[in-house]
Amino acid sequence: MPHVDPWLALGVLLSTAATDAVYVLFNAAVSSHRRVPAATWSSVWYLLSAFAVISYTKNWVYVVFAATGSWIGAYISMTLLRRPKGVPGPVAK
Repeated sequence: MPHVDPWLALGVLLSTAATDAVYVLFNAAVSSHRRVPAATWSSVWYLLSAFAVISYTKNWVYVVFAATGSWIGAYISMTLLRRPKGVPGPVAK
């Protein structure tokens, strides 16, 4: 089993959680046809993903932390984006 640095593992987990949260926000902006927010979230998404990719490519074990962070980020952001019942979603034009 390769050596795992707990601080680096936590950093990978948190950065992938943030990356996935931003990815969900990017997709929400695209679905709502909001260009500036979509472009902004897209650039933030790429900046955040750089840390995780550089960190875990040196040691495959960090992929587990990246996958966990990804799941957490998507789950939390989808929870925050959940609409109350009866509130319609965006209307396609």
